[in-house]
Amino acid sequence: MSRKQQVPRRAPVLGADADDTGCPILHVDMDAFFASVELLDRPELVGKPVIVGVSGGRGVVLSATYEARRFGVHSAMPMTRARRLCPHAVVIPPSRGRYGEVSRGVMEIFHEFTPEVEPIASDEAFLDVAGAGRRVGRPARIGELIRARVRERFGITCSVGVAGTKFVAKLASQQCKPDGLLVVPVAEVVAFLHPLPVAALWGVGEKTETVLRRLGIRTVGDLARVPEATLRRELGSAAGTALAALAWGRDDRKVVPHAPDKSIGAEETFAADVDDPEVIRRELLRLSERVAARLRAGGRAGRTVSVKLRRSDFTTISRSRTLREATDVAKEIYAAACDLYHAAGLERVRLRLVGVRVENLRPAESVSRQLGLGEREVGWAEAERAMDRAVRRFGEGAIIPATLVRRDFDDPGTVPETSEL
Repeated sequence: MSRKQQVPRRAPVLGADADDTGCPILHVDMDAFFASVELLDRPELVGKPVIVGVSGGRGVVLSATYEARRFGVHSAMPMTRARRLCPHAVVIPPSRGRYGEVSRGVMEIFHEFTPEVEPIASDEAFLDVAGAGRRVGRPARIGELIRARVRERFGITCSVGVAGTKFVAKLASQQCKPDGLLVVPVAEVVAFLHPLPVAALWGVGEKTETVLRRLGIRTVGDLARVPEATLRRELGSAAGTALAALAWGRDDRKVVPHAPDKSIGAEETFAADVDDPEVIRRELLRLSERVAARLRAGGRAGRTVSVKLRRSDFTTISRSRTLREATDVAKEIYAAACDLYHAAGLERVRLRLVGVRVENLRPAESVSRQLGLGEREVGWAEAERAMDRAVRRFGEGAIIPATLVRRDFDDPGTVPETSEL
């Protein structure tokens, strides 16, 4: 498991029957989400170590079953290392469309209980169920109903943390994985937090943990006993103040439903460095298609298009352009991305990663589209919306640009992103 996942388990003394008064926040986290979805079509692999990802080269682990995690495999790990740790694991290539479909269905279940849902990834979300008590029941009961409904509807499991704050609820869901529910009563927050390793706190990365260990701080309780002034001096004002509050369970952040994205993007790492402009432009097209589809799905459009270009030596160049008007059309995003790629002067430089992002977002309905000279009233925008309808009906890949059909035969391959949303 990763360092953040190495949180020691407590005895289940704070379970579903604990006092959940003042605990309206739920953190629901799907268990090994991508791997669980893959096993729906492969029941013969249930109970075996399974890794989802691209083998070879720069492939990374997208997900792993708990049987594989016992060998130290975790998401974002290089596939070569994962295979060394668990050589007998079954490796399954990712199938993106299915994950998005199940994720949307799971989020719909959350909304059946409360409109106060804040997705933070395709496989997890915070819920505020304070307003659902009279209609459904206490928070712990809502958590159990969500777990049962997800299992019944999709055949996969999730873990639920119930607490008075987002921070504690998320830690609780980690503690009861897989397929569990844990309530942390308001009166037990400090007792729950203080035995945990300091790395469990948000904002404690490897560098911060090194500084804290130098100070003799290894648990959250150790941190809580350090004067805030000392933490501010050693870690900086903002980080010191934030960690001092978290060590005592103080977190005043609210669940923010429907928070609009500030930008929408996608990127890919090539399995081998690429210096062929045609291959890179095809990848820019594929990424533009993906970004545009996500914009349309969210009812958004954006004016600023940017590209990320990472050389083989890991130096990264970003270029952006602001369009005359906002767009959610892949053809327009792709045209801007290609221009930016050309202007960067890297058309014969070996690249390991490319990305496309659209920023400066606004509601799509607020955009008044001006027709260009010779442009038909029914054009690319309408065609791409027709493609969206086909994808919703027949699945991802039902319709793709002809240019992209070639990539299965002559592209060097890409490493998929580790998150769908």
